[in-house]
Amino acid sequence: MNTAKTSETYAMDLMNDPQAKREADRAQANRDELTELIPRAISYDGTIEPLKGLHLKRSSSPTESCHAVSVPSFCVIARGSKEVLLGSDRYQYDPMHYLLATVELPIASQILEASKEQPFLSLRLDLDPTLVGSVMVEAGYPSLQSRANVKAIDVSPLATNLLDAMVRLVKLLDSPAEAHVLAPLIKREIIFRLLMGEQGSRLQQIAVLGGYTHHIARAVARLRKDFNQPLRIESIARELSMSVSGFHHHFKSVTAMSPLQFQKQLRLQEARRLMLGQNLDATSAAYRVGYDDASHFNREYKRLFGAPPMRDVERLREAVR
Repeated sequence: MNTAKTSETYAMDLMNDPQAKREADRAQANRDELTELIPRAISYDGTIEPLKGLHLKRSSSPTESCHAVSVPSFCVIARGSKEVLLGSDRYQYDPMHYLLATVELPIASQILEASKEQPFLSLRLDLDPTLVGSVMVEAGYPSLQSRANVKAIDVSPLATNLLDAMVRLVKLLDSPAEAHVLAPLIKREIIFRLLMGEQGSRLQQIAVLGGYTHHIARAVARLRKDFNQPLRIESIARELSMSVSGFHHHFKSVTAMSPLQFQKQLRLQEARRLMLGQNLDATSAAYRVGYDDASHFNREYKRLFGAPPMRDVERLREAVR
């Protein structure tokens, strides 16, 4: 059952709750400020990293689905909306919500709302697990004993205090001397507020290396490193002291895909990069990333990217001319 409030019901709630109205007004003021600050830092479509770990993105039009590898990060949209696909799971977010990613995984993402008059504007703050652990210790955050699986990506409502901190971080772009001192403090505040929020346990399990999530993080690192080698599930499961069936179950619970699907996406993304960046032909790229059968590679490539390898690469080159 859909329990989301209608805009009329939400407006009535604000009228009946002065504190909620003040909170909503403050959040809107923060969003308005971000839509002014971000275009000052990036006046063209693309992505920049003006502070270490802080990425700003601008787009004047919706995009096609773009394949990439996620990084542990806190993602906020100032204007527009975006959809992220992880395996068969879909996550859509907008200025009222944030996305938290905790493991490096192959994903597909698509900007849904953007125009020249109202460009899509977003921020991504990379999260260092060591820093997360440090904030946890300093805050006296209790360690979970549960060995439950935690999904690698999720979306939650964006609290006003988190939005406040992101605005203050972006405002530091105008004051490099202050940024050197204050940016690390604001990043710690953001991590603290994330830990105290709805997704705190997800962030914590990555930081404290607890539960099966840590085992899967190790498996992900192994698969990313050896993506062009034959997949030996039994060996990986044995290294993690898990049964093969248990490993499959927990891997899919965290990553929303099987180990084989995960490896396949890594291989195909790397092959695409090689054809684009090193001008390799499809057969050479296929063998480089671990395929023995070029026709099998072509079929799987078309299934993921929607076109045969060389046609897809030519389409990408045309798009940037």
